[in-house]
Amino acid sequence: MMTALSELQALLGEGGLLQAPTHDLAAYEKDWRGRYRGRALAVARPASTEQVAQVLRCCARHGIAVVPQGGNTGLVGGGVPDGSGRQILLSLQRMQAVRALDAHNLTLTVEAGCTLQAVQDAAAAQGLLFPLSLASQGSCTLGGNLASNAGGTQVLRYGNARELCLGLEVVTAQGEIWQGLSGLRKDNTGYDLRDLFIGSEGTLGVITAATLKLFARPRAQMTALAACPDLDSALGLLSLARHQAAAALTGFELMNAFSLALLGRHFPPLHQPLAPCAWTVLLELSDSESEAHAQSQFEAILSEALSQGLVSDAAVAQSLAQSQAMWQLRESIPLAQSKEGLNIKHDIALPLSRIPAFVLETDAALAQAFPGVRMVCFGHLGDGNLHYNVQAAEGVPPQEFLTQHEAAINRLVYDAVQRYEGSISAEHGIGQLKREDLAARKSPVALNLMRAIKAALDPQGLLNPGRLL
Repeated sequence: MMTALSELQALLGEGGLLQAPTHDLAAYEKDWRGRYRGRALAVARPASTEQVAQVLRCCARHGIAVVPQGGNTGLVGGGVPDGSGRQILLSLQRMQAVRALDAHNLTLTVEAGCTLQAVQDAAAAQGLLFPLSLASQGSCTLGGNLASNAGGTQVLRYGNARELCLGLEVVTAQGEIWQGLSGLRKDNTGYDLRDLFIGSEGTLGVITAATLKLFARPRAQMTALAACPDLDSALGLLSLARHQAAAALTGFELMNAFSLALLGRHFPPLHQPLAPCAWTVLLELSDSESEAHAQSQFEAILSEALSQGLVSDAAVAQSLAQSQAMWQLRESIPLAQSKEGLNIKHDIALPLSRIPAFVLETDAALAQAFPGVRMVCFGHLGDGNLHYNVQAAEGVPPQEFLTQHEAAINRLVYDAVQRYEGSISAEHGIGQLKREDLAARKSPVALNLMRAIKAALDPQGLLNPGRLL
């Protein structure tokens, strides 16, 4: 081990390799939720793709496992080392260069350590849009976004991270560099290696750079909150908005009553313009014509929704500040949950038409099996992704609740997800948290194919071992 560390120190230079006790590694060794804590042999901080390759070649020679990490904002424990003290934590945060922006081709090439916010800002500086948007965009990194195939709030219009990426640069487990930074929309020359690495959670290779799709910035964005009596009404509103606004509908977010009640408890300064209701929807239109056109579209949608009884009340943002305040409500729910205490998280995807029945049935089953539990249900209704989280009953210690009931609650929820033909992971990935559930619920054929790919690309099993598979 000492020989390997000496080699890495020589390769990476001053500040490129952090070791305890000289350096405090705690920020790298625990996940954002504070649920997983490990111990790294050292933290490698390469500043270039070639240095990443050198680190992986060194680790392959010495048989040392490598755990890639971006902004460490993941929710499934996929980017922290285990407790053995024998894994290298590979941090990409020093690789933050914007390599190229091609305005005619509408592409942007950036390194994996760029924060999502920096990527958005680089596009905006040229009057263009990179539409991936997450609550953690100030700290999450592009490499992590691609490794987990992040979703966010505009999947309805623009798709997941996968759909927003045209090309990749990847370092293999053996330390070879695959240069696939193509800006082509069409390239049928064999297997799609890009899609293989996107969503692989650092188990097949290390993403070091990407070429991304850009879009023209909309001339106007309009945001509104709407109160819906039930989920069937929320789906009715979604269908109406899609019919009338088509591709201009870029956001359709859902929040249940308890989600917003948690905001009132933990963030009382956040203004909630609507009275409490069963379900609140946040809609956003991005118009390519004018603000007046977007305004008229919104008025038509909400007027029709009110007349059909799909909506009981609505508030339309009259300024950028009001729009940001509405989005802040939606994006602050995870923070309010964190303040309330540990909870049992589910990041699920379901066919839109089956969401009302799923929620009704599963809410009832959880209430019967675990009296007093509080449901925090919110998410991206427009693309069928719910964050269906279970908070302990009032007065029950959250850690005790998690320890005693997590396995049974997961089984109940995931059984229902399967009955309704959904997925147990929509945008957060598998990591450590859902590894056993994936093994139990994914088809044997799919699992065997994934294991064969892993064995072919990482025969020593050194890249992020114990994650996903």
